[in-house]
This record gives sequence, structure tokens and C-alpha cells, in this order.
Amino acid sequence: MREEALAPAGAAADEKQHERGKRTARERIDALVDPDSFVELDRFAVHRSTAFGLDERLFLGDGVYTGRATIAGRQVFLFSQDFSVLGGSLGEVFAEKICKVMDLAVRTGSPMIGINDSGGARIQEGVVSLGGYAEIFWRNVQASGVIPQISLIAGPCAGGAVYSPAITDFTIMVEGISQMFITGPEIIKTVTGEDVTFEQLGGATTHATRSGVASLTAADEDEMNDQTHRLLSFIPQNNLDDAPIVPSDDDPLRFAPELDGVIPDSPNKPYDILDAVVPVLDDGDFFEISPLFAPNIVVGFGRVGGRSVGVVANQPKFLAGVLDIDSSVKAARFVRFCDAFNIPLLTFVDVPGFLPGTAQEYGGIIKHGAKLLYAFAEATVPKITIITRKAYGGAYDVMASKHIRADVNLAWPTAEIAVMGPGGAVRTIFRREIAEAPDPQARTIELIAEYSERFANPFIAAQRGYVDDVIEASATRRSVSRALDMLASKRVERPQRKHGNIPL
Repeated sequence: MREEALAPAGAAADEKQHERGKRTARERIDALVDPDSFVELDRFAVHRSTAFGLDERLFLGDGVYTGRATIAGRQVFLFSQDFSVLGGSLGEVFAEKICKVMDLAVRTGSPMIGINDSGGARIQEGVVSLGGYAEIFWRNVQASGVIPQISLIAGPCAGGAVYSPAITDFTIMVEGISQMFITGPEIIKTVTGEDVTFEQLGGATTHATRSGVASLTAADEDEMNDQTHRLLSFIPQNNLDDAPIVPSDDDPLRFAPELDGVIPDSPNKPYDILDAVVPVLDDGDFFEISPLFAPNIVVGFGRVGGRSVGVVANQPKFLAGVLDIDSSVKAARFVRFCDAFNIPLLTFVDVPGFLPGTAQEYGGIIKHGAKLLYAFAEATVPKITIITRKAYGGAYDVMASKHIRADVNLAWPTAEIAVMGPGGAVRTIFRREIAEAPDPQARTIELIAEYSERFANPFIAAQRGYVDDVIEASATRRSVSRALDMLASKRVERPQRKHGNIPL
């Protein structure tokens, strides 16, 4: 029976999986975890259904392999769905197996990893399969913010099955072989008349660039595993632990002289915020999350002095770094993950405001922008903010300002902190004076220069304590490292409440 359980659908079915360019469910586990560390549970489980001839089609394991293992020596729980067994469809026993390891993961404070390759609910088992999905969803919610949850999409993930990955913290998809969608192309064609392929509808590229569902994409399953390992290296086992400390020979107090030349002379000229972020981190190592979605904001993990930090940074290379609906949602979810798992937040600010336009207003930028404000205000982990250039209007408040309880706020000498940019401010304040001037354009230029000298700098904010210090850009790494040392014992008492009501 043990031998049969290794390939319950037979060698031919495993070969068909290989022909699709995919590993078998067991091969995926072996490739992901430390050698010989996987301990399987419920390998002899079979379904209990007798409808539609299922009583004559029993497969040991019922189409999913579950158990515990280690990755880099750390315990994880995982399941791997077997597409060769009834299309990887979920039935009652299949769901029970997943629920068991999810419960064990929470009980032991261990990350939970799901490898998804399934056609969806097992139609032959009817509502029982739907109940199984709901049991999994309930556990995803209970585990949220308690243990890290990672979904690896290594094949189709359709219908109700997509909601479990949607609740988990990170979703990694493989290009060319994984898809996620609520309804498939055939139903869409019938209902709406649209012609769309599986890849166009729910492929890795679609979800990485348009929907934001995919946190990361991988060229193949090996890269997916590498990304999973790297992700785990930055995050703790559970919400009561701290993230792993990774020693580095990179001096936490070193200066980074290259930072002094990052900001262009022209305030309207774009630059790559990663040129400001990377030199601050240990060994220049930055692991970006959702790099293809809402590129006007950057989120990801790095380390300073061996400690994990979550980086949030406006990206002037795209849309001048403005906040819009997608960037607000992307950053808010990342901030809440870091706060749930005790990862300090390091925020780089260069934001001219919120993106104007009817599409944004009708789409709910007020509500969605408030999600990022809410996330930063709610977070109790150490919060360190660096203003590199523009910090205008309400976006200044939202981006981890002192007023929403950031702990350490620093500014580079190039910082401009104001209600709006000098041009807009002058044309608003001095509208009449400019109109009556003999040479309106020359007077405008003169007033902009005066306004910039007086207000478009960090010192007014520093005088009021809104900025703790104005530092040379080259001193950013040592300033951040010292702030993290100071904040290592930070404690915040939350008010008694069931939970807040984030503007969803």
C-alpha cells in the first residue's frame, strides 16, 4: 500500500504530468523542502463517496499529499495537490487532510505552504466539496496574522479554489503552466460573448501586472521554490517570533556616499528609488514583492544589521511616484503583513500627491488611499521614514508621517515638504498679483524661487519636530541602523476593541 500511495494514479498518469511540463505532486514536495525531511500524514486516506461510480475509483491519499517538513532547517506544514488523481479535484477527505495540517501549523506556530494544481471542486461529491472549501477558507482567516501562509500555483486554480490563495499572504505563480480564475473561458464566452484564452484570463503575467493577485512570478518550478526559500528567510515562524537574524560583514554604520548623488538637480526629473533603497540594505540585497503591479510604489524585504525590514518606497520612475488606487492597496497589504509579523517598516518618501482624474475618483481613490493611511496608522512595529524629495499634500501624511505615529522621521537636504509644489502654490496664492504684473511669467518665476527658498525644504518641518533630523543622504544607513537599535524594545498598548473597520 505504501508503494501504491507513491503514485496512486499509476506511472502513466505521472508521465502525462511530465508531458505538460509539470512535476508530480510528490516531486514538487521533494524539490521544495530539505532532503528527507518530509513526514507524510494520511497517505492511506480515500474518499467516502459512492455516487457516479466513485466507489470503483479509489486512490490512496485522495489526490493531495499533506505533512510536515523543513526548509533551511525551519519547520513548515504543506500540502501538494495531485492533478493526476481526478484532476486534483477537492472532495470531503481531500479537504479534511488539508484542514488537519492547517490546524497543526497554527498549533505549532509554523508557516503553511499550499501547492495548488487542481480543477476545482469534485462535482461528484456535490455540496460536500463546497463545504470542504469553506472549512479551508475559515482556517485561512483564523491563521491570518498568526502564521505566514504562502500559496504556490503550479497548475490551474479555478472557481472557489482561488479564494484560499487570495486570503494567504503571498501567491507565487509559474509562467505558462499556472492559471487562476473564478470562471473559465467557456463560461465567459457563453455569458458575455468574450473570447479569451486561459493565459489571458488568469495566467501568471495577467495576475502579476493587472490584478495584483500574484505576488511573484517564476519562469519555472525551480525558480518558484527559490523564491519561496528567499521569502521565508526574511519572515518569522509566527506572530510571536522575530524574523531570523542573518549575520553580515556589511558594517551597519557605514556611510553610502553614492546616495549623495541620487536626487537629480531638477525637482521634476525622475530617478530610480531603488538607487536610494539598495545602498541602505545589507549587501545591497533587496527582495521586491509584486514588482510588476503598481510600479509607482515599491515594496519588499531587506536587512539592516542582520534584521529584516519591510521597505515601502514611492517610485518616481513611474507616474512620478504618485499614490493611486493600485499602489495604495499594494502597499497597505504589505504594511499590514509586516506589522502582523513584527517586521520593522522602512519608508522612503518621494510623493507629489494622489493621482488626479475621474477614473481614480470614480474608482474610489478616497477609500483605497485611506487603506494605506489606515495600515500605517494601525502598525505598531518600529516605523522609520526617510523623505528623499517631494512630500506634498495629504500624501505626505499618508506615507508614515510623524503625525500617524512613525517613530523616527528623517529628511535629506533635498526634501520638499509642503501642501503642494512651488508652482501650484504660487499660482494659487498669488493669482491676482501675477495677473496684474507687467510680465506675469517673470513674476511667476520670481515668486516660485522665493517660495522654494522659504518652504520647499525640510527645515520648516524640522523646526516643528515633524522631522527628527535632516541628514546627509550618505548617512542614511547608519541613521536607520541606530534607529532600529533604539526601537528594538518598542511596545505599544492597543485600545480594547474587537477589531477596527478598515475602509475595504
